[in-house]
Amino acid sequence: MSKALNELGAHIEAKRPDCVLKWDVTHGELNIDVAPANIKGFVEFLQTDRSCQFSSLVDITAVDYPARPKRFDVVYHFLSMYQNHRIRLRLAVREDEMVPSITDVTPSANWFEREVFDMFGILFSGHPDLRRILTDYGFRGYPLRKDFPTTGYTEVRYDEEQKRVVYEPVSLTQEYRQFDFMSPWEGAEYVLPGDEKSDDAAKGA
Repeated sequence: MSKALNELGAHIEAKRPDCVLKWDVTHGELNIDVAPANIKGFVEFLQTDRSCQFSSLVDITAVDYPARPKRFDVVYHFLSMYQNHRIRLRLAVREDEMVPSITDVTPSANWFEREVFDMFGILFSGHPDLRRILTDYGFRGYPLRKDFPTTGYTEVRYDEEQKRVVYEPVSLTQEYRQFDFMSPWEGAEYVLPGDEKSDDAAKGA
């Protein structure tokens, strides 16, 4: 399989050098970094080329790297049922950069692109209906960005007096804890409260 994927990667690079920035085969998967401006034509090529035939869009997602100038990787997964191959496309984009929509080429990308917009705030130019799809009306921020607060900005509850659902700023009833997940069983030098009981029980046994 690895030999076949390397041959496929070389074939794709030779056919579309204008699109392929680099490629590799890692953990038995073909990964291709694509120039964002060329993604639409490149996907069309992957669908129609007889050696590729990647007709099924499995998923579109993103990864957030806040420290990078090109903050996001937009990631596409395609499947070729004809060749029994999978391929992953990656686009590195800035926070203010728009990614061309591939809905004209692959209609199933419609909801995937809306999810990426809703969760990461990445805009897709040419999308027919780029609205939030998972969060509520008036939701603030983008939940899967690394700088989104763990508690969020608003909370929802049902108000008995108003007989309706109300939105309020997050109000924590106790201090937000920073949990220490270290365990004495993993070599920590301190004893957590309550662990001395298990030690005493072990000695009694």
